[in-house]
Amino acid sequence: MSKMPITATMIKELRERTGVGMGKCKEALEEANGDMELAISNLRKAGIASAVKKEGRTTNEGMIGFFENDKTAAIVEVNSETDFVAKNERFKEFLENIAAEIAKTHPTSLEAFLAQPYSKDTSISIDQYRATVIQTIGENIQIKRLFTAAKSPSKSIGIYSHLGGKVVTMVEIEGSDAEQSLAKDIAMHVAAAHPEFLSPEKVPAELINNEKEIAKSQIKNKPENFIDKIVEGKLNAYYESVCLTKQKFIRNDSKSIAQIVEERAKQSGKPLQLTNFLRWTVGQ
Repeated sequence: MSKMPITATMIKELRERTGVGMGKCKEALEEANGDMELAISNLRKAGIASAVKKEGRTTNEGMIGFFENDKTAAIVEVNSETDFVAKNERFKEFLENIAAEIAKTHPTSLEAFLAQPYSKDTSISIDQYRATVIQTIGENIQIKRLFTAAKSPSKSIGIYSHLGGKVVTMVEIEGSDAEQSLAKDIAMHVAAAHPEFLSPEKVPAELINNEKEIAKSQIKNKPENFIDKIVEGKLNAYYESVCLTKQKFIRNDSKSIAQIVEERAKQSGKPLQLTNFLRWTVGQ
């Protein structure tokens, strides 16, 4: 019997129907000579996709976890069908294990991570480990996204978890590895203040132009130089609203985040610079 060519479309369909990694899907289809139902059956018999029917269920709840070791800080979002399961100890254990695995292996992508062996049981992949948890819990569980930040002697990382893991924020400060406390304080600020961009330089030009147009449309019959000053003022107000460095620090609203970092740099004698942040919300 001739071998049926296995296409990317077939692999994608099997992936969507089972939640199993691309590599395993390809293997299963090759073994089944392209027979989709047989491939699913074989995966189920192997214990990889015993929860096939659950894989299609919507996962809008869950938690965001993080883990740090000497070399890496890792953040991961794992979704479940219900908030009840997200509070389950087995789910929390899975989240913790997955976060630790990401920090340990520093995967290049979510797809690569799902395909790699699970260090506590190298006979299965991360995706197969996820499937075993689905079997135990009885709900669809998906690893939605992951992030890693490499540590160095010239970087401080601060992570803050809010609302029991529903919101997790992270801040990176370059210039010293002794500013974790400051980085975490700013991460707490990020959780509360919802910045969209790091600094005005990071705001896309089209958004800036849009803000200018809005400001100009609110001003009628004024001299050009007067209009320019008002537009500049409104643009600065916009930056203070959406840019982390320009926002007023929630613990001291007389100073901006940039000023807080600058003051600490003078105190420490180190050239500190806020270089990155993230703010994740479950289901975002």
